[in-house]
Amino acid sequence: MCLAVPGKIIELHDDAQATIDMMGTRRDISIRLTPDAQPGDYVLVHAGFAIQAIDAEEAARSEELFRELEELEADELAATGAA
Repeated sequence: MCLAVPGKIIELHDDAQATIDMMGTRRDISIRLTPDAQPGDYVLVHAGFAIQAIDAEEAARSEELFRELEELEADELAATGAA
């Protein structure tokens, strides 16, 4: 199983690289696997590579699920006193 996180392409660079915004954090990634990706596009990122283009609605749903997981983890830590 792999985990891919959605990101929005902010800027393209030479050598098939791009800067993305991934839930408020900017990262540089490879777009070799998604060569048609352009600024403003959303992509799923795994291990530093954009592996698939997705639409804005799908990206928003994925980001919401990640936020819910963060909340569940925080609640679990608080309940066990590990916070």
